[in-house]
Amino acid sequence: MSAPSPEIDRRAARRRFERSAGTYRDSSRLESEVSGRMLERLDYIKLAPRRILDAGSGPPRPGLAKRYPQALSVALDFALPMLRKPRWWLRGREYSVCAELDRLPLADGSVDLVWSNMALHWVSDPLPAFKEFRRVLTANGLLMFSTLGPDSLKELRAAAGPARVHGFIDMHDLGDMLLASGLSAPVMDMEVLTLEYRDADTLLGDLRGSGQTSARADRPRALSGRDFARRLRRGLGDKPTATFEVVYGHAWRAAQVDPGVKTVRVFKTIS
Repeated sequence: MSAPSPEIDRRAARRRFERSAGTYRDSSRLESEVSGRMLERLDYIKLAPRRILDAGSGPPRPGLAKRYPQALSVALDFALPMLRKPRWWLRGREYSVCAELDRLPLADGSVDLVWSNMALHWVSDPLPAFKEFRRVLTANGLLMFSTLGPDSLKELRAAAGPARVHGFIDMHDLGDMLLASGLSAPVMDMEVLTLEYRDADTLLGDLRGSGQTSARADRPRALSGRDFARRLRRGLGDKPTATFEVVYGHAWRAAQVDPGVKTVRVFKTIS
């Protein structure tokens, strides 16, 4: 078991995303790329969901609606401004709910697919969220998610200092949490994505524009000042890169779980 991640200040995290709602779509390059890669993974899974929960949706994306046009979809996010209806919103088939991942205002066994793209690293402990995902899934329903792993933003951590950057949970620990939540047949894998930026301001602007700034409960509260900003840009360099360890997982709510079977399949890929 890896060291626990620093506690997330939920109120601060919500404020970050409320402020970035207007700029999120243009700044969330990584989230958009990973969403597309998750959709490709559904090609290998036989599933015809009638009801879908997009947990931690941000501004809802059309990918799931296009793949499953007959399904009823619920976009859920803890920041209300993120849930403004996009142009593609189909009347009567898509709904939005403002709530936390670990306190879902949905009935037991009410959705066939829980989809969560790059949202779980914004909760301090994913286990309660996994338990809620299992609760709202139907028998033989699927959870599919992506999140960040420990090597993410290592360049920013080195330049800004470890106390100013979030910590992230190891893939194997997430697999253990899936089993502990009662989900069945979990599969975990990961890949490393590296984004290149023309300068430090572009990198930092994307992080701010997508709400991805520190909401650690133990973060420094004093103003950083110009000297820190200069040191940060110097540490990032003229042509900075940002590394993201992207962790993918899926698991099922089995119709009947055998408590004696606890197997996690783990695949590690790097690109």
